[in-house]
Amino acid sequence: MSTSKNVAIFVGSLRKESLNRKLANALIAMAPDGLKLDIVEIGNLPLFSQDFEADPPQTVRDFKQRVQDADAVLFVTPEYNRSVPGVLKNAIDVASRPYGQSAWSGKPGAVISLSPGAIGGFGANQHLRQSMVFLDVPMMQQPEAYIGNASKLFDDKGEITNDSTREFLQKFLQSFAQWIERNSPKK
Repeated sequence: MSTSKNVAIFVGSLRKESLNRKLANALIAMAPDGLKLDIVEIGNLPLFSQDFEADPPQTVRDFKQRVQDADAVLFVTPEYNRSVPGVLKNAIDVASRPYGQSAWSGKPGAVISLSPGAIGGFGANQHLRQSMVFLDVPMMQQPEAYIGNASKLFDDKGEITNDSTREFLQKFLQSFAQWIERNSPKK
């Protein structure tokens, strides 16, 4: 990879002891050369309303700027009711509006869904992909990342205890780095 790429991570869980946040922090620690991963907070965003499109609150302007400044986007999310958590969907909506001025457009993306359940957040992963296709985000197709049994994945320091999961995530990040390189808008 020729230059370092800034990857904005969006964590779909606001819980203090969020397994998804632990995973995001683990990904930051294991990022390969050429990728700089940084969590972009979504919990302080107001609920999207078309009423503030003409003059958005400062938190919305700041958030949208963070998305625009990123070279790529990575979603780390749980599954709520077989879909994306509302807070994550709200963040996607906030940065996509007003229509025609989406901050997401053209940014290479990927998603990792993480769940204490056995199917690893498959529903959220697929719903998120559907939204991002509409927003012109080329989402990495392979490897897919559905990580189940997440409650057993971390030690008390938040480090991944399962060697095969750690190896898979390292390969995922390497693939994502290549995906970003191939799909970044040409300058």
